[in-house]
Amino acid sequence: MRLVGPSGEQVGIVPLAKALELAQEYDLDLVEVAANARPPVCKLMDYGKFKYESAMKAREARKNQAHTVIKEMKLRPKIDPHDYDTKKGHVVRFLKQGDKVKITIMFRGREQSRPELGYRLLQRLAEDVQDLGFIESNPKQDGRNMIMVLGPHKKKTEAMAEARQAQEARKADAKAHPGRSQNAAEAEQSDDAEAPAEVRAEAPADA
Repeated sequence: MRLVGPSGEQVGIVPLAKALELAQEYDLDLVEVAANARPPVCKLMDYGKFKYESAMKAREARKNQAHTVIKEMKLRPKIDPHDYDTKKGHVVRFLKQGDKVKITIMFRGREQSRPELGYRLLQRLAEDVQDLGFIESNPKQDGRNMIMVLGPHKKKTEAMAEARQAQEARKADAKAHPGRSQNAAEAEQSDDAEAPAEVRAEAPADA
């Protein structure tokens, strides 16, 4: 077999007995890492430590994995200015989090004969959040609704990293100013309670 040392150095081609002798000498395990190679490749290592480190790396990879998430926001063509500002605030927050946003304009009754109202509203919203997102799917009529998809300029992984940094900063602030951090947490919970439901998908909702 071809033997690799504990630090990755090449020991050379040695018989099995010699490899086992070296493993006992270093108090390590003899692990086959390339069974299909000719000759097979084995390495001297602490197998328990190797399994632990591999599990930790896999866990960290899952933690940082960015899933495609599409949030949905519904508006009416003749939406009240205050309601528009509230919903726009949610769209801004979603885009800052690195999520896509599906904007749906719902037409009712005679509103269906005025699709330009929905189109202008979608264009207005896209312009209001252009610093954070872009039009990924142009407005299109879908039955009684008109749909547009906004994509974030910021990648999901970047948003997740920034969110973790902000969370760590809040924890540090909580230790320094317990009363103030509690008020901030209550305000954050209040904002989350007002947020609309989200729609999760594994692929972009184009078209």
